[in-house]
Amino acid sequence: MARLGSILKEHMSEIDVRYLRRWLIVAGLLGIGAFTVLYTVLSTFLYFEQAHIVSRAFTEPGQRTTLFASIDLAVNLLTVLTQLFVVARLVERFGLATALALVPLGVAAGFAVLGLYPTLAVLVVFQVIRRAGNYALTRPAREMLYTVVPREDKYKSKNFNDTVVYRGGDALSGWAFALLRAAGLGLAALAWLAVPLALLWAALGVALARHQEVLRRRSPSAVGAARAARCEVRP
Repeated sequence: MARLGSILKEHMSEIDVRYLRRWLIVAGLLGIGAFTVLYTVLSTFLYFEQAHIVSRAFTEPGQRTTLFASIDLAVNLLTVLTQLFVVARLVERFGLATALALVPLGVAAGFAVLGLYPTLAVLVVFQVIRRAGNYALTRPAREMLYTVVPREDKYKSKNFNDTVVYRGGDALSGWAFALLRAAGLGLAALAWLAVPLALLWAALGVALARHQEVLRRRSPSAVGAARAARCEVRP
């Protein structure tokens, strides 16, 4: 009877672990979706800030085209340099949480400075750092979150996040920006409004990194290794 009880307890433990892991996977995927929405909202807010500042600074379309081309060039160069010399070392030394939170914290600081000084120079520096940081750091770090997700769930959820969630968040944030402008909020006020959203984005990144670590520890391979270790020490 004692042997039967031990077997039943072990099987019930396996069932509990599977259900808990499934719940953790779903929670993690929802968190990644929220992370994507916050990125989209902040990007859209900055896009509209950029449109207003650039339209005031330049009246000729050719001047605007030259500016945007220069920004794109700077973003591409900074992205390549960051990927080559920074990303791997940063993740290895400080972990995934830092990689996911670093750009959102920079975005919070950028919006704060833009709220104080809504000038073209501030906008250009902010855009270059934000976009390069997203391409080189935030996006690869976000992809790492999927490494603990089963393959089928990974591809379905990733496709949904990259299409429906991203486009839907873009549209909704555009409407929200228009409504806030219609309500009388200026560019500086909207920039300050984005600061707590960016801080929330950073906090969510840290939470997702910790959640990923929990899932990794509860992966079938990790659980199996732990069970084997217990069997080895059992008298």
